[in-house]
Amino acid sequence: MAKLVLIRHGQSLWNLENRFTGWVDVPLTDVGREEARRAGEKLKGMEFSVAYTSALTRAQETLRLVTEGMGVTLPTIRDQALNERHYGDLCGLNKDEMRKQYGEEQVHIWRRSYDVRPPGGESLEDTRARALPFFQRCIMGDIRQGKNVLVVAHGNSNRSIVMELDNLTPDEVLALELATGVPLVYDLNEDGSVASKSILA
Repeated sequence: MAKLVLIRHGQSLWNLENRFTGWVDVPLTDVGREEARRAGEKLKGMEFSVAYTSALTRAQETLRLVTEGMGVTLPTIRDQALNERHYGDLCGLNKDEMRKQYGEEQVHIWRRSYDVRPPGGESLEDTRARALPFFQRCIMGDIRQGKNVLVVAHGNSNRSIVMELDNLTPDEVLALELATGVPLVYDLNEDGSVASKSILA
């Protein structure tokens, strides 16, 4: 049995400012750095063979602080397949201002629907189509070899993975919220099925 731990990066500057972030390379806040350190403390004593993260700084910095908190260094694979959902023309814009401009319902559809893309951006379905082949080939490849794997990525790339592991429907995944800096721990059987799941909140 192998362990897979998923962590959404710590709070970023644009999380704090309530902006659509997507692929813009925004740094962590002090709160985000503290969330990452706390996650490392919670994972102390757990052994991992490899870590995966996205091409974005906020995820990479979170991973660095998590492993520092654990007192370990891990071989790390970075890939943009694990990047956050791309919000296209909405990147950098304030969510409340967008609600005033386009209405609550339209912004909710852009943020929370499964298959509707914001202008110039990706839907959750698009993000899943990008993240899942990488997850199946690389991350589950390590899991099938019995390796424990740590993944530090983003709200929507991680939601895509959770959707797969928990067999969520497109309707069910809409209610899934992943808090920043909170480890989600899966024990996986050799065939990739979930033996147990816990949240280290």
